[in-house]
Formats: sequence, C-alpha cells, structure tokens
Amino acid sequence: MILGAIYSLHARDLLSALISCGIVGYGLVICFLLLKAPDVAIVQIVVETITLIIMVSVVLVSTRHELEETRSTSIKIRSNYRLLLNIAVVFLVMIALFYTFRLAIIHLHPFGDHVLRMSEAYLDGAAERTGSANLVTGVVFDFRGYDTFGEATILFTAVIGVLTILRIKAKK
Repeated sequence: MILGAIYSLHARDLLSALISCGIVGYGLVICFLLLKAPDVAIVQIVVETITLIIMVSVVLVSTRHELEETRSTSIKIRSNYRLLLNIAVVFLVMIALFYTFRLAIIHLHPFGDHVLRMSEAYLDGAAERTGSANLVTGVVFDFRGYDTFGEATILFTAVIGVLTILRIKAKK
C-alpha cells in the first residue's frame, strides 16, 4: 500500500496514478479482511470499485494537456524554496496531528472500561452466542444481519446503476 501511494504521487501518467491509488484501496480491503472486519471490507470494495470506474472513465474521456516548462535558474531556485516550504508544512502538520492524538489519548477511558449502557447487552455472552472471535463482526452479522444485508444490497445496486450509466454513455 505504501509503495502504491508513493508511486501514485510520482507517476507521470494520470491513468497510472489512478490505478496505483486503486491498489492502495484494495490493499486496505485486504487489511480489513486480515483484521476480521468483512463488513467494512465489503463497503470498501464497493466504494473503491465505483470510484475507480468513475475516475478512469473521466480520464479516458477527457483530453490530456501536459505543460512543458523550460528549466532555468529562477525556476530551480523557486522549486528549492517550494521544497523547503513543503517540508516545513508537513512538519507543522505532523506536530499538530501528534498533539491532537496526544490529547485524544489522555481523554480516553481506560482500556476495557465500558462507558455505554447499551453495549452490555451485546457484550455479555456475545462470543458464545455468535461463535465469532471478533465481536464487531459477530454483532454486525448475527444481531444486525438484515440491516447489513440491506446496506450491501443498496451498495451493489449503486454499482450496477453506475455501470449502466457508463455503458449508455459509451454506446453514444
């Protein structure tokens, strides 16, 4: 996933960058499956597929114009300043994110401490009732199975709708 993200930043062709972004998205699906969260993986597959279809069709239909810049010393000096500015901005953003993360960690409840009354009904004996090692997956597929099935049906219907629209436009 990291290599796909890095390649998408440095790709010279827009279509290659889109495909490498797709690799990152589908890698995330594999991570969700390894973490035993198939419900989230299903949603990620559908959203990633729809996004890739739309973005690739837009790139293929649109015309590409590449600007060629002449290299001169003033452009090289400006690019060095831009590089330093980008590094400084990234550094500041990392400090802000670290500070926010630190504040969030301080205000969290201790690990394993239940703060919601409703969660006790799901957690008491859920592993035995569902037979799942992952309680989130057990709750989603066993206790809320119809709801999850409805969400998956809506997502797949959206995919079929997008594919139908793209086929109609392609025939014209």
